Amino acid sequence: MTKVLIIGYVWPEPRSSAAGSHMMELIHCFQTQGWQVTFASPAALSPHMEDLAALNIDAVSIELNSDSFDRYIAGLEPDIVLFDRFMMEEQFGWRVEQQCPEALRVLDTEDLHFLRNARHKALKQKRDLIQSDLFGEMAQREVAAIFRSDLTLMISDYEQQLLTGQFGVAEELLHHLPFMLDPARLDQNLPGFDERAHFISIGNFRHAPNWDAVLWLKQQIWPLIRKQLPDAEMHIYGAYPPPKATALHNDKEGFKVLGWAEDANAVMRSARICLAPIRFGAGIKGKLVEAMINGTPNVTTSIGCEAMSGGLPWAGVVEDNAKQIADAAVSLYQDETLWHHYQNNGFNIVRTVYDRAPLAEGLIARIEQLRSDLPQHRLRNFTGAMLRHHNHRSTQFMSQWIEAKTKLAKLQQDNEGSLETEH
Repeated sequence: MTKVLIIGYVWPEPRSSAAGSHMMELIHCFQTQGWQVTFASPAALSPHMEDLAALNIDAVSIELNSDSFDRYIAGLEPDIVLFDRFMMEEQFGWRVEQQCPEALRVLDTEDLHFLRNARHKALKQKRDLIQSDLFGEMAQREVAAIFRSDLTLMISDYEQQLLTGQFGVAEELLHHLPFMLDPARLDQNLPGFDERAHFISIGNFRHAPNWDAVLWLKQQIWPLIRKQLPDAEMHIYGAYPPPKATALHNDKEGFKVLGWAEDANAVMRSARICLAPIRFGAGIKGKLVEAMINGTPNVTTSIGCEAMSGGLPWAGVVEDNAKQIADAAVSLYQDETLWHHYQNNGFNIVRTVYDRAPLAEGLIARIEQLRSDLPQHRLRNFTGAMLRHHNHRSTQFMSQWIEAKTKLAKLQQDNEGSLETEH
């Protein structure tokens, strides 16, 4: 039986984040093959994490900078190791290579962190993104992790083209894999135009682009909408709302910060319009996929809809100016014909771009092809071999130094405790 070890940056929370949903889609894909999946993470357990045991998935807590991981993975002997985000490849990649050199090493970027950070920097400086913004330290780290991996999963085809065009990453190191959904969900009985009311925005508050979008809604966009639709309400949902977010709640203004949604699909289905005024970010947006699959047209930005439609007509209106977003939202809220048009566009996108079956089949075929040709595949990736040699050595020595320092501190603490007991 094929063994898959997933090393998670966090424990999967499919009801809190798009990244958590995407991870569970990957796990479902692997389990459908009859593969044995183990999920390991150095993160603290979270209240909204998936019940992995109920899905027959071993959940293992691992330590950073500890040789206990070496012993663990040597005993597990996985055939495939998937790193959740480049930071996990940095931390554990060299250990995996040492202990299980024949295991296929796969990196799931979730999105390109350096692209998101570069766009955030440009936004804060109130200017357009320029090429030099992309070539910082985070890009060096993230692209290096991509080269060191046998295969990297790219959720955005825009980002895949960025890597091949700007950073010289070979196509054979990348695999485009958006969200994998079951189109049968589109057959559910959905509320119609007249059965829905109000606007919705949803997203994990720990994700900086979501918090920025909420602030922009509150300060500039919603007052313009509310002026034209005085009975409409703005419902803000998302996991982990901080006090600064809940402080924005104002019943008089119809701006309601409602926090965690027990059933994100239910609240999305009850809304007439999804507002996603995303000014920076990367990857593709889970909230907009949720909106499409629940028949909820959206108003978003060019970054919000980036790489999401496969070139098909979009499931709503795209604007990048606060007044234009507000005007589009008001118009769509009142126009049932246009609303149904965009709803059908969304259904078409889901069926064409996010159909689970062909996406899963393509991923498994790519993985199996690499496993059968792994030595030659690695020979063709000389840049990756070079980076593994130099980076893994420095990372290894730093990790071992931290480990030794931690052990020494514990030993000193134990000795001090013994002396106090003797006295």
